[in-house]
Amino acid sequence: MSAFIRTASRIGLAAGLLAAAVAAQADTLHYNQVALRAEVSQEVAHDLMQVTLFSEAQHSDPAQLSKQISEKLNAAIERARAVDKVKVSSGNRHSYAIQDKDGEKITGWRERGEIRLESQDFAVLSKLTGELLDTLSMGGMSFGISPKTRSQSEDELMRQAVDAFKARAELASEALGGKGYKLVSLNLDGGSYQPMMMTRQREAMSSMMMKDAAPEVEAGTSQVSLNANGVIEVQLP
Repeated sequence: MSAFIRTASRIGLAAGLLAAAVAAQADTLHYNQVALRAEVSQEVAHDLMQVTLFSEAQHSDPAQLSKQISEKLNAAIERARAVDKVKVSSGNRHSYAIQDKDGEKITGWRERGEIRLESQDFAVLSKLTGELLDTLSMGGMSFGISPKTRSQSEDELMRQAVDAFKARAELASEALGGKGYKLVSLNLDGGSYQPMMMTRQREAMSSMMMKDAAPEVEAGTSQVSLNANGVIEVQLP
């Protein structure tokens, strides 16, 4: 047998042994392993109120139009900044040309600008919103969870998810006749938030749009969920 053939045979044998070793290692790695999933959830009350107000107008002179919108928005922002516990910021702003029916000539301009208000004190923000509706219009109102409350709820859910996963791991081990288990991997999927229906939100918004003084609002809740996905290795006797 030539040296070339002997060398090729040795290489082929080595490759075969390596493949067998890798396959055996893979079989060992996944031996008696079980994939598990545990999900926990809790209802978290909304503690953050957000309101969008806007000014919209039309004018033949775009410069005069922009000035008019800016004056209204700036006055509202200054007024909001004077109120404690309310965070105010500028929102979207855009303008567009108005053309005649043939689309050949610009007959005027229309512009809209927004401000956004945010607070955890619903009564204060409701009152301020009602006052600002003297010069601005309601763009929208929503409720959510503040970053601090979100972080606290996620921390609590993380502990619950780990406990739930451990309980399922023990149950799976017992069902398979094992004497225990080892944790191979565990992934915690960050909390997802699903707003619950707020039956009085539309009613409250309508009241604000009619400029009622500080209408009562019901913020509602969100269902917060967190998943624990992992793999355990059951220790058989």
